[in-house]
Amino acid sequence: MINSLKNKMVIINNFEEYKKLEGTLAGTSSWHTIDQQQINRFADATLDHQWIHVDEKRAEEEGPYQSTIAHGYLTLSLIPYLWKQIAEVRNVKMEINYGIENFRFGVPVKVNDKVCLQARIKSVNDLKGTVKVVVEAKLLIQDQLRPAYTGDVIFLYHF
Repeated sequence: MINSLKNKMVIINNFEEYKKLEGTLAGTSSWHTIDQQQINRFADATLDHQWIHVDEKRAEEEGPYQSTIAHGYLTLSLIPYLWKQIAEVRNVKMEINYGIENFRFGVPVKVNDKVCLQARIKSVNDLKGTVKVVVEAKLLIQDQLRPAYTGDVIFLYHF
């Protein structure tokens, strides 16, 4: 069970510094509370108004979790925000969110749950001037044993 996590920001200035982090736990973000307002805004932005996300009364009375839950894609969309709390990549001309692979949702994130991102650097490769970084992302839920999801995020950097 994860109750409190403290992380020191990782500073990365170039490919060589990134490469030294390969295979290591980069860190853990601060906790972020996913409230109903954020869920509703995400529903509006994505046109996904399924009742399990936005109908608090029905979710409490009929839903399997006795509350609304965050959209899975809402939790995925937090990765860039939470990643920037773990690592500051400097001297970058361009950064691209290139892809996600092997993602599995473990447990739902209920309204008002606190989540944080735990990130491990799986691989760092220089592809003729473009640095491809694969980060194993795990979204932890405060006071829960199982993560909300696990999977790999791929970033491309041009230093």
